[in-house]
Amino acid sequence: MSAPQRRVTLGRVAGVYGIRGWVKLQSYTRPAENLLDYPRWWLATAQPYEARLVQGRQHGQGLVAQLSDATGAPIEDRDLAAALVGVEIQVDRDALPEPPAGSYYWDDLVGLDVVSEQGEALGRVVGVMDNGAQDVLMLRDGEQERLIPFVVGPIIRSVDLPGRRIVADWAPDY
Repeated sequence: MSAPQRRVTLGRVAGVYGIRGWVKLQSYTRPAENLLDYPRWWLATAQPYEARLVQGRQHGQGLVAQLSDATGAPIEDRDLAAALVGVEIQVDRDALPEPPAGSYYWDDLVGLDVVSEQGEALGRVVGVMDNGAQDVLMLRDGEQERLIPFVVGPIIRSVDLPGRRIVADWAPDY
C-alpha cells in the first residue's frame, strides 16, 4: 500500500465573483498568478474533492476563477460558489516544481528543528509568515515562542531538509 499523497495549501476561495459561479481567490504563491498554473486542485471542503480549474484570470489586484464541482461539471451557480468561500485550495506536493537552489517551500520548513551555531535548541518551525520585508520562521519550544527572520546567509546559515534541521546565527535569549 502506497503512502497517501501529501498536499500543500496554495490559496483559498476568498469570495464570489459575479452571478455565474465564479469565485475570487487568495493566492499564497509568488507571484500570485502562479496558482492558476495548477489545473488539478483539491478543495478542502467537509468532503474534500479534486476540482478542475475550468477558467481563471487576473482581475484587478486579485484572481478570479471558475471551478468544477465534485462530479467535474463547471460550477455555474452563485450559491454553489458561495458555499466554497473560505475553503483552502491544495495541490499534490509532487506537482510543485523543484525550487531554485537556496529557495524553499514554506511547507517543507514546517517541522524542522532550529538550532544556534553553537548547537543550542531554538525550537521547531510551526509556521512561516511574510512580514513585508522578509519571510519569518515561527518557532515553538515548549511554551516558548520565537520569531526568526528567514534571511539565508546572515541569519540562516544552513538548511538541511533530509536532516530536518536549520542552523541559525541566533542566540536563545534574543
